[in-house]
Amino acid sequence: MPETGSEFSLVDDAGKVDGSIEVRRQTALLKAGALQNAILTSANFSIIATDEKGIIQLFNVGAERMLGYLAAEVVNKINPSDIHDPQEVMARAQALSFELATTIAPGFEALAFKASCGIEDIYELTYICKDGSRFPAVVSITALRDDYGDLIGYLLIGTDNSVRKRVESELNAAMDAAEKANRAKTDFLSGMSHELRTPLNAILGFAQLMEIGSPLPTPSQKRNLDQILKAGWYLLELINEILDLALIESGKVTLSREPVSLSEVMLECRAMIEPQAHKRGIGMKFPRFEIPYFVEADRTRVKQVLINLLFNAIKYNKPGGAVAVECTLSPPNSIRISVRDTGAGLSPEQLAQLFQPFNRLGKKAGAEEGTGIGLVVTKRLVELMGGDIGVDSTVGVGSVFWIELGLTTAPQLATLEAESGAHTRPQAPDGAPPRTLLYVEDNPANLELVEQIIARRSDLRLLSAADGDLGIEFARAYQPDIILMDINLPGISGIAALKILRADPSTAHIPIIALSANAVPRDIEKALEAGFFNYLTKPIKVNQFMDALDVALKFAQTAPRRTVEPKPEPA
Repeated sequence: MPETGSEFSLVDDAGKVDGSIEVRRQTALLKAGALQNAILTSANFSIIATDEKGIIQLFNVGAERMLGYLAAEVVNKINPSDIHDPQEVMARAQALSFELATTIAPGFEALAFKASCGIEDIYELTYICKDGSRFPAVVSITALRDDYGDLIGYLLIGTDNSVRKRVESELNAAMDAAEKANRAKTDFLSGMSHELRTPLNAILGFAQLMEIGSPLPTPSQKRNLDQILKAGWYLLELINEILDLALIESGKVTLSREPVSLSEVMLECRAMIEPQAHKRGIGMKFPRFEIPYFVEADRTRVKQVLINLLFNAIKYNKPGGAVAVECTLSPPNSIRISVRDTGAGLSPEQLAQLFQPFNRLGKKAGAEEGTGIGLVVTKRLVELMGGDIGVDSTVGVGSVFWIELGLTTAPQLATLEAESGAHTRPQAPDGAPPRTLLYVEDNPANLELVEQIIARRSDLRLLSAADGDLGIEFARAYQPDIILMDINLPGISGIAALKILRADPSTAHIPIIALSANAVPRDIEKALEAGFFNYLTKPIKVNQFMDALDVALKFAQTAPRRTVEPKPEPA
């Protein structure tokens, strides 16, 4: 009977379906059990489960391997805080007590507190093994609850953290060693700069005085002086560029990021560059800014970059050549400044070697002196200001060096101050007593140089002291209008002498100018922060030195002075 057969068939099929589901269910249970067993027997991480009181109920194979205990030795006998560093457990309890403004008992309560509040906690700790050895671990603690939400225990899963800690320790040691090496390099550069600048100060200073002396040097003497000055300034340039590059590469250089007016910077660069170009018969062309553009950069460093590119364009140009500065907008929000020359140009091989220290691209035997460092410093500075630098060149046609900087809005109070009238050196009015300058310096050559410079000023007279203690005594006794202070003095340093003079009401008003061969920015910042009125580096540039004296004298006129009994000049 078909109907009956059909019914039997349906029943049979239903039984097969039910059997298939049961097989899958049993398979899933076996698989889950295998997974649970694999987890519990894993030797790669520890699993410790406790009851609600913190007593260990489960201690897997990984925990046995890591800690050296058998499960039978700890189950129902101890809690996890007994195998932790007790000082860490105490510190954790104190931290929680402070955080929650309530007392948390040290022990397992401190370890499991957050987990009991429903917050899974992960922290680093030190496990203590059965044999007394220790190792760092990372442990997560989770509260276990039954179907009704009641707390029934805690689960602690831990991993050995020794490798990461060892790597961290090695990395920290390497970073400390690198920092010490950087400090040593900076100290060495500072010392090297000081030692080189000190003799250069005498060489360049006296050569400048001879050049403008009376009577004027003969043509032959003038040629000799020119060679001395040329070599001296070149050596100073080399010292400065090596120092600059080292500071940049060690990450010690600091840059300000502010709106910088391109038109103002270009005017200042033009004033410095055009005289050099005219001496060589090089034509100069600068852009006219119909719209004021401001770039986000460090003003001093932007000038340094542009002047370096302009000097190179003049130096390596052909006789009667030309240099053109061009500015073009570079989307989306930058401006490209290009310096185009009509020099010999660079081959692809030379372009590949550009921006390498001491690499002058085969120009070592040429007439032009150079260090090969300037372009390297320029590139680093542009990149530190968030810009780009590049070059396009054709042999026999010339080169175009360009930089790109980000544009920004003008500052709210942007003003352009123009100085009018020629700057003349002040002379003492008829009958007016000269102003007094005290120079604290232990180097006889430096003292002789400053004496000869001041001798050209009828409005000034010079006193000198050979160390800081004597300088303080003279400042108190003779109340000079200005003090020039060397930094590296026998006995107390120039900075220590400055602090003593600043703390004394009788000398606190006197502007004190540092005059030192220490030219590292860190040293200059330290001195200015200590309270120096100005900081001049050796070798002395006579005009710059005179300008600094004029500014300090103008300030001294407005400072309240303390009346003292006149004393005879020291012998």
